[in-house]
Amino acid sequence: MPKVRYGPRDLEAVAQARESAAKLPDLWSTGVHAVWETDPDALAQVLPPPLKPGAKPHVRATINHVDIFGTPLGAAAISVACAHGDEEGWYSLVMPMTTERSLIGGREVFGEPKKLAEVTVERGGDAVTAKVTRHGVTFAEIRGRIGDELPTPAPYVKTDWYLKFLPAVDGHGFDADPLLVRCLRTEKTRVLYAVDGEVVLRESALDPIADLPVRRLVEITFGEKTSDQRGEVVARLDPQAILPYVHQRYDDPAQVHDSVEDPDAH
Repeated sequence: MPKVRYGPRDLEAVAQARESAAKLPDLWSTGVHAVWETDPDALAQVLPPPLKPGAKPHVRATINHVDIFGTPLGAAAISVACAHGDEEGWYSLVMPMTTERSLIGGREVFGEPKKLAEVTVERGGDAVTAKVTRHGVTFAEIRGRIGDELPTPAPYVKTDWYLKFLPAVDGHGFDADPLLVRCLRTEKTRVLYAVDGEVVLRESALDPIADLPVRRLVEITFGEKTSDQRGEVVARLDPQAILPYVHQRYDDPAQVHDSVEDPDAH
């Protein structure tokens, strides 16, 4: 009898897939990293409880290109500095990705706010431009000229926080308590350059990063980095406290329930 591909896989095959994933080599990304100081009140408004603003009102944007065994991937993340108790870290507002495969794992496993987008990093001589575009709007752009090579920092551990939740089947709240996920990444850098440039944020109703304006540019760098990733659930959260932040994950909250407006209703 022919094997039906939608049928169950044996446990040995499942274990082999998990073991293979655990042995992936370092995947080095090339891209631009920017940090800027923003409006502290604006930053505080985007943080769901129990996260609080960090010591400095910083926003962090990374726009990268990765070659995964010959397959190109554009990957970006825009996050705000925050703290959970005494631990400082970053809360990601949006993580644009160019492929469905890179989007699915992060969203379903860690609760990462990944969305499909156009993510590009272009270098011509000393000039570099990195962009994130969705629905025809380039809402984040980092551009400038690459300058002096910088000492590469020692490997360090970066903490990211995510909300993981499952909207309820009946359209009211969640099917289970939302979770606060703590993700630790050990980042390694093999080359790093200073960039003399600017961060340009453009108005987008669907990706309103422009609400976190650049008040003071802290740094822009260009380099090659890699990191590992391990996460854990650190808290079950109050559903009523998290409901006001669900819209951060979706372009339109109605898409959670596949709502379609009747064009003849007006």
